[in-house]
Amino acid sequence: MAASARVAYLARRASDYGVQTGSVKVNLAQVRDRKQKVVERFRNGAEQVLETTANLDVIHGEASFIDAGTVKVEGAGSETLRLRAEKIFINTGAKPVIPPIAGLNRVPSLDSTSIMELDALPKHLLIVGGGYIAIEFGQMFRRYGSQVTIIERGELLLAREDSDVAEEVYKILREDGIDVRLKTSASRVEANEQGEIQLTVSGDGGDPAVKGSHLLIATGRRPNADHLNLGAAGVKIDEKGYVKVNERLETNVPGIYAIGDIKPGPAFTHISYDDFRIVQTNLLQNGNASIDGRLEPYTIFMDPQLGRVGLTEKEARAQRRSIRVAKLPMAHVAKAIQFGETRGFMKAIVDADTNQVLGCAILGMEGGEVMTVLQVAMMGKLPYTVIRDGIFAHPTLAESLNNLFMAMDAQGLGEKK
Repeated sequence: MAASARVAYLARRASDYGVQTGSVKVNLAQVRDRKQKVVERFRNGAEQVLETTANLDVIHGEASFIDAGTVKVEGAGSETLRLRAEKIFINTGAKPVIPPIAGLNRVPSLDSTSIMELDALPKHLLIVGGGYIAIEFGQMFRRYGSQVTIIERGELLLAREDSDVAEEVYKILREDGIDVRLKTSASRVEANEQGEIQLTVSGDGGDPAVKGSHLLIATGRRPNADHLNLGAAGVKIDEKGYVKVNERLETNVPGIYAIGDIKPGPAFTHISYDDFRIVQTNLLQNGNASIDGRLEPYTIFMDPQLGRVGLTEKEARAQRRSIRVAKLPMAHVAKAIQFGETRGFMKAIVDADTNQVLGCAILGMEGGEVMTVLQVAMMGKLPYTVIRDGIFAHPTLAESLNNLFMAMDAQGLGEKK
């Protein structure tokens, strides 16, 4: 869906490149159908592998614990199944949080799943929340042609990011025509006589009533553990309901493991993949893999992308590390200039004593791919000077890493703090 939004964006900008096109309209039903075909391609491939694997049964139903070694499954047939095993893996993921907004239960709303099933464009999409779900869908539907308003109670979008990164994201969304209201909370929602959805909000100025045709709730996710009956197995959870695990993904109960979004930590597909690698290594290969110290990269698929890995500047300073900060505007990157994609910047945090890269935020064209180059350097514990002095093909985005670190050196050691 993001790919379709980018095509619409480029089509509207065609004249910037000397290409003449007509008016741009998005058929959301066709976008949804294309999305569904991609999803089914991946899902069906995985299901086929499971169905053709010897000694593997796939049972569709709702499972819950009877005790530490027994699970019952309902809805899988006429009778409730009882299954016993020496090892049980909890992998039920997470689901959207429903915030305590008065009237929300009486007004139709969307979440990160249901919004992908719309077959007609919202006239005006209201979004409560300012995280990556709000940003990705907000920009996406703005490019489809919807009017979009984002309501975020915090002072910045993307609260975990450095302020300069969050401020640049805010600037980009505003440039795209999105109404972003920071330090604003929604207290009530109702449908008015015209059939519009009306949010009552409070914050730094602005109209206390915001009206739209559709409402997306993007205030986070919570563990999908309501029906697991974890207490019967003695499995401990944290204050947010996530299943507690050790560095080998074992719960407090021997033989019971938790992987994926049901446990604490970043909720990304690639983290779930790595959870499997750890379990496979330890249980099938007699290894000793651990989640301790693993890098946890992620990319926010706005446009331009935000690729992130390692420490932020504020995290490094909170740890009282001696650091240097490298920063380069995308407007100084040859590849970005070539493609007219000069919004954003590159930023890297360097240990001033070891010269190793501690983390980076790449907000720019293919930011996730450029971030991965620095992630590999971090995995290999390479000093930044190796990247600074490396030879990269021209014109590529990777070659801009030369300039990123040369710019830091040009500032002298004054950045060391």
